[in-house]
Amino acid sequence: MKFKVKANEVSKKIELPDNTSILAWTTTPWTLPGNVALAVGGKINYILVKSEDNYFVVAKALTEKVFVNKELSVEKELTGEELVGLTYEPLFDYYAKDETLKNRENGWQVYAADFVTDDSGTGIAHEAPAFGADDWELGKKVGLPFVQHVGMDGRFKPEVLAFAGLEVKPKSDDDKVRLGTDIAVLRYLQENNLFFAKENLVHSYPHCWRCDTPLLNYATSSWFVKVTGIKDEALKQAEKINWSPEHIKEGRFGQWLGGARDWSISRQRFWASVMPIWKCESCKELRVFGSAGELEEASGQKIDDLHKHVVDLVTVTCECSGTMKRVPDVLDTWFDSGSMPYAQMHYPFENKEKFEASFPAEFIAEGQDQTRAWFYYLHVLATALKGTPAFKNVIVNGIVLAEDGKKMSKKLQNYPDPNLLLEKYGADALRYYLITSPVMHAESLNFSEDGVREAYGKVVNTLWNVVEFYKLFATENPVAPTESKNVLDQWILAKLQNLIVDVTREMEAYNLSEASRPIAEFIDELSTWYVRRSRDRVKGDDGVDKAVALATLREVLIVLSKVMAPFTPFVAEKVWHEISGSTESVHLEMWPEVNEKWVNQDALTVIQFVRSFASMAHMQRAQHGVNVRQVLQSLSIKHSDETWSSLKYWNEGKKILADEINVKEIILDSRMSQDEPPVKLDLKITEALQKEGLARECIRTINQLRKEKGLSIQDQITITYQTEDVLLNDVLANFSQEINQAVLSVALTAGSISEPVEVKIDGRPIYLSIQTV
Repeated sequence: MKFKVKANEVSKKIELPDNTSILAWTTTPWTLPGNVALAVGGKINYILVKSEDNYFVVAKALTEKVFVNKELSVEKELTGEELVGLTYEPLFDYYAKDETLKNRENGWQVYAADFVTDDSGTGIAHEAPAFGADDWELGKKVGLPFVQHVGMDGRFKPEVLAFAGLEVKPKSDDDKVRLGTDIAVLRYLQENNLFFAKENLVHSYPHCWRCDTPLLNYATSSWFVKVTGIKDEALKQAEKINWSPEHIKEGRFGQWLGGARDWSISRQRFWASVMPIWKCESCKELRVFGSAGELEEASGQKIDDLHKHVVDLVTVTCECSGTMKRVPDVLDTWFDSGSMPYAQMHYPFENKEKFEASFPAEFIAEGQDQTRAWFYYLHVLATALKGTPAFKNVIVNGIVLAEDGKKMSKKLQNYPDPNLLLEKYGADALRYYLITSPVMHAESLNFSEDGVREAYGKVVNTLWNVVEFYKLFATENPVAPTESKNVLDQWILAKLQNLIVDVTREMEAYNLSEASRPIAEFIDELSTWYVRRSRDRVKGDDGVDKAVALATLREVLIVLSKVMAPFTPFVAEKVWHEISGSTESVHLEMWPEVNEKWVNQDALTVIQFVRSFASMAHMQRAQHGVNVRQVLQSLSIKHSDETWSSLKYWNEGKKILADEINVKEIILDSRMSQDEPPVKLDLKITEALQKEGLARECIRTINQLRKEKGLSIQDQITITYQTEDVLLNDVLANFSQEINQAVLSVALTAGSISEPVEVKIDGRPIYLSIQTV
């Protein structure tokens, strides 16, 4: 826009020609009728240029960008400070000619402002204090006239003759309609030789998050709570609050509280709690009512509805005999939110003892954005009213975004259907996925269905497989866990005590993510180590050992269901009922405490070593392509017998390790060199070892066929086989006893088969027939 300079002392001093214009810019042309000033950067360099027969003032750094493909000559350089005090002709004179306008003498001049830069536009900003925060602050500082040319209905006021009644920001998906008002303003400027140039800019603009209507910055009068008067006390009380994550305390919340300003609590709306303030029409006296009862007594009217359209009809007689009417504003909804602790109990009118016994709240939880909203307003009101915090502990979560990092939107449908998600994986998987995610650390989470699926697999499904395993072998009269000498029993019970300690510690600190994560780790260890390594005990003939293993597993599942209850309430409830047999809910149980009887560091140490060595050995098998079912002679460990002989449970640990990695013996070898790995498998496969490995493959194949036929452990079978493979025939004959025991078979014989099933065992063809007894 071209703002034509008027002759005054400043223009004479810096010798500006008569036909000089200041080039100012804006991204909101609809605000131009409300222009009352121009702003320059005091330290920015400007120049006076001549283009054709006209002169223009523009920021030096932006000259080439503004005057594209135009011939011009530079007449002189000026600083922003030298331009301050220039006057100009307003683009629209609707308000400039109003002699009653307050501060009119200060309007339509050039002022210096820190927010002006020379990296965009022309380096000179148009100022409309009624519609912008920076503009408003400048207006207060220098005493600019206040011009509000748009009404609360979002339309130009009648005095804006060229555009009277026109909606300034129409809601539409059509760019021509949406930008129609701005285009109309630009067209007016062109027709009146006030327009210089335009450029298409794409920038963000605020919209209502509910209805997507464009919003307007709009200055209005307001009632305030004097937060600055209690800020020091609020900061003092904030020190008593425990935050999770901890950095929010001194970070987002602390910084916001430290910079607290007075709180605007009134709004010009209809649906909200009414401001309880009455004003006399005659003497302008104000009266604030603290309850409906006070208002009833003062007005003589029954108050049974506090909605605006009802209360606005209630009048009160002033001491001056004038009539007092309620001020039209309503309360900021955040004032309602901050009043929640008192409002929910109708305090102080009712439940006084109950309220004071439970205030401040033990803990609250909300999103990170509430550090500057609900958390803040709760704290301000509690400080003002009670001199305490409103809450002792607070859990702050981040924002859940779509998988592509964008905000979840019904319009975009960029998230999975929650009903289908719950149908596929259940509520517990979704809960566990969210509670163990970065969102519990007040960070954003790009929601992924894969994450829910993983939580279902690792927690819900794995746990239920363990339960099904227990139910498969459990007896009608389960026994309590005894003083088992089996290191696996000792280990899993010790791990359970550690789980209780870890979860309890983090729960008491309100670190829910850290409290929940060990649960998945424990379930994995329970399934992949305790249950898997205890299968032979449970399936074996030793009734005592079987009973001890099942009793241990039962104890673990019962306690685990209590630990999991706050995090995965549904599967915890189901496990509790299935295993304990109780008809009461697990959520009515007391939180489990550590059973010192099961604390056993020796067992934890041995199994930790066993698992570590096993992991390295399995890696060596994989590197050399040796199947785990192939028996090997030995595993050597780089340690001496003296180091390990005193370690409790080491002999039991060696047996577990040997069975896990399928070797005949564990050798502790102090002669291994420093260059060798900590463990070393003997990978030489003799004929005898090959046969043992092949027997394992036979067992795996037959059990797979049992599974495909839907047989249970109660179903015994007979097996007939037919093969021309010499080695396979030899293995089936010589290892028949071990195979029969492992596959629940009463007979394993060679013979002709009428309806055989052809399979391959380690690549060797064989025909099998499996019949139930």
